[in-house]
Amino acid sequence: MIKTYNGSKLGVTSSHRKSMLRSLATELFLHEKIETTLPKAKELVSYAEKLVTRAKKADLNAIRAISGEINKKDVVRKVFDILASRYKERKGGYTQIIKVGTRRGDSADIAIVKLVI
Repeated sequence: MIKTYNGSKLGVTSSHRKSMLRSLATELFLHEKIETTLPKAKELVSYAEKLVTRAKKADLNAIRAISGEINKKDVVRKVFDILASRYKERKGGYTQIIKVGTRRGDSADIAIVKLVI
């Protein structure tokens, strides 16, 4: 388990928050760009960057740790094969948050989280 909690509770239980971050990270790594609310985006950036940093080591321990966090095998393979090699020389800042505006229904701030190329 990668220690992740430093910030907002996001108004949900800890198990829901952990599941939500795992799901958001999986979709971010799969599509390399997702749209979500700003507080979720800020938490996701911290979580996803820790996963990419761990994947850059590419040893058995890292593979098991990432596989424990992301349940889709094709996404785990993409993290190690494509993303880890892409960010090999980079020391951090793998993600970027772009504020889009507000959601029509409840006026929540919306942001796009994308992986930097």
